[in-house]
Amino acid sequence: MSPMTEISEPRVEAPPVVVWPVTPGEPPFRLVEIRGEAVGKAESLVDVLTYAHDAGLRHVDLDDPAVVRWVGGGKYTWVPHHKLL
Repeated sequence: MSPMTEISEPRVEAPPVVVWPVTPGEPPFRLVEIRGEAVGKAESLVDVLTYAHDAGLRHVDLDDPAVVRWVGGGKYTWVPHHKLL
């Protein structure tokens, strides 16, 4: 029997769109990455879709985790979360 030289684990692909947590500001925004590159600040779902379409992605399903990763809140989170003291 020969020793294995490669690890046979499934390869996990990152989704093409990543939307980061809300950044406080006037107005608050979320940074958006497309295929690992920062593309801009989104203030709404429309901005996320616009960035995706500008990058050549079509028919973007905002609910599909294989397409969009929402970090720090889902697609309806557009204001900062405040911690209770």
